[in-house]
Amino acid sequence: MTTTAPTAAENASAVPGPLKLFAECFTALADNVERVVKGKRDVVELALVCLFAEGHVLVVDVPGTGKTTLARALAASLDGTCHRVQFTPDLLPSDITGVSVFRQDTGRFTFLPGPVFANVVIGDEINRASPKTQSALLEVMEEGRVTVDGVTHDVPKPFLVFATQNPVEMAGTYPLPEAQLDRFMMRFAVGYPDHASEFAVAAGTMAESVDALPTIATARHVEEFARVIRERVRVPDPVVDYAIRIAVATRDRSDVRLGAGPRGSVALVRAARVRAGARGRTYALPEDVKALAVPVLAHRLLLAPEAELSGVTADDVIAEIVARLPVPQPTAGRDGSPGGAG
Repeated sequence: MTTTAPTAAENASAVPGPLKLFAECFTALADNVERVVKGKRDVVELALVCLFAEGHVLVVDVPGTGKTTLARALAASLDGTCHRVQFTPDLLPSDITGVSVFRQDTGRFTFLPGPVFANVVIGDEINRASPKTQSALLEVMEEGRVTVDGVTHDVPKPFLVFATQNPVEMAGTYPLPEAQLDRFMMRFAVGYPDHASEFAVAAGTMAESVDALPTIATARHVEEFARVIRERVRVPDPVVDYAIRIAVATRDRSDVRLGAGPRGSVALVRAARVRAGARGRTYALPEDVKALAVPVLAHRLLLAPEAELSGVTADDVIAEIVARLPVPQPTAGRDGSPGGAG
């Protein structure tokens, strides 16, 4: 029998303590970041979903829209280590991962860790580095470790790469390899601020600065809440199937040269689980998948030349697929949560 989802009041009483604490922490973090990134609640929440889903963020937008401010505000809200890397054409892979140095006093090589060994790594203008240097991030973004001279070193947990990119300026830039794009859980734009927010910035009436933001959570909190989400938030099979069908639909279109791979559908399910938990639910709904489909999947597509020439974007393709595919209707499970498809 098809039923409606429980009301917020009914659901709140069923939310276990750790999950309720996560929802409160998520809201507090979003409120804190929004003190300096005004009017961008949806963008702030996308970044936090990536953080707790153990993914990585790529923000592509024109200069001056607050990409780096968003990254710095998120890092300032966490009591963890943060390193910023300004990507340049002469940057070397060892400048990111670290290098082994011979010490005469010990007669041995000692590994000097690079800036990638931090809880939050801000990669500013990532497309300015050469493909060789960009590829240095492939292993650490996927596996959370770095291999230098045959020795593997684990990076601290949680680990978030927050990269920015300017889509307009082409001089001195290199396109990101498809393999690296696929390792970013989400790609999105901050967008221009509304008039009131831009007026406050221009008039100097914004009282908050990134350096003045208080710490909301520790790195240990983030790691523990990520575990709580994995264990306490359920993604019903029909919702998993819905996410997979969206990804598969990108592979069967004439206007798409390369569709989203399995990593994309897995990332979509992980992100939907976090979004559900942040809203105080112990289960994910199709609406969670729909809300995240574009930022999670669009950057994984390669469009056909004809589609690009006609002005079609990857965002348009994902939006059209989501609008066309039938949405599974939840049915009541034993605990009153959606348990199947009607």
